[in-house]
Formats: sequence, structure tokens, C-alpha cells
Amino acid sequence: MVFGWFRKDKKPTPARADEAASQAAAGLELTDEIHGEIKRLCAVGDQQAKRAEFGLALTSYWEAFDLVPEPKTDWDANTWILAAIGDANFLGHDFTAGRDNLSFAMRCPDAIGNPFLHLRLGQCQFELDALDRAADELTRAYMGGGLELFSVEEPKYLAFLKTRITI
Repeated sequence: MVFGWFRKDKKPTPARADEAASQAAAGLELTDEIHGEIKRLCAVGDQQAKRAEFGLALTSYWEAFDLVPEPKTDWDANTWILAAIGDANFLGHDFTAGRDNLSFAMRCPDAIGNPFLHLRLGQCQFELDALDRAADELTRAYMGGGLELFSVEEPKYLAFLKTRITI
């Protein structure tokens, strides 16, 4: 199953997805080949994102996502892939997609409590005027990452958070 409502670009690569799914069904970890390809695609996406080529970066990240077997929420790799996707969505000003992808990431291993994920999700919620949800996520980000996490972000997010909690 591909989460088409989270993405806008392409369909999965069935051969790779089937191979990864058979690995998961057998209770095995990702093969070195699949893990290496995921890392490669994400590195390509990271380079594209650094050049503000967010559409291209998303294509690379979604290709990596397609390699992760079902259920998608069982794999650590999906936590960081969806973090990259949500970050690219946010930086590309697609706050709805960012909210959706980062919310889905929260169902993956070790996502809840990750300050960066909470920060980006809170920022997307803020930009979508879901201020109570934004305050909740930004508070979680602050609790996990402190002021340092906010130091490289636009000041409006910390200013908003200060209206909701004592810092």
C-alpha cells in the first residue's frame, strides 16, 4: 500500500517493494542492498534540498520510501525518510503535505519525542493556523531540544511559543 494522499509524484517500484516486503515477512532486516539504496537516494535528496530543489528532493525521498516494506510504520528507516520529506515540504512551503507526512512519521519508531520532528510539525501547524496543535508540538520540541533548536529558525515560532508557555 502506498500512501498516495501524502505524496504527489510517483508510484512505487513493485520489484523492490516486493523484495523488501518478503524480507519483512520473514522477520529480517533490510538487505544491505536495499538499505544502501535507501541511503543513496536520501543522500541525493539531501543534496537537492540543500540547493532548494525541493521537488527533486521529494522525488528522491519518495523513491527511498517505496523501498521500505509494509507495514511502513514498523521500520526505523521510515522515521528519517519521512522526516526528510516533511522538512522538504516545510522548506518548500507545502505546509499541508508537511503536516500530513510528519504526522505519519509520528507513527514510526522513535519519532515521538524527536525534537526536530516536533519542531517541523509544529511549524507546519502554525503556518496552517492550527495554533493549539502548533503550541503542543512546539512545546514538545522545546522540551526536547531547548532554545538551541529554535536558534536557527524564524523568530516567530519561538515568539508564538512564549505566548503559550513560560520560557
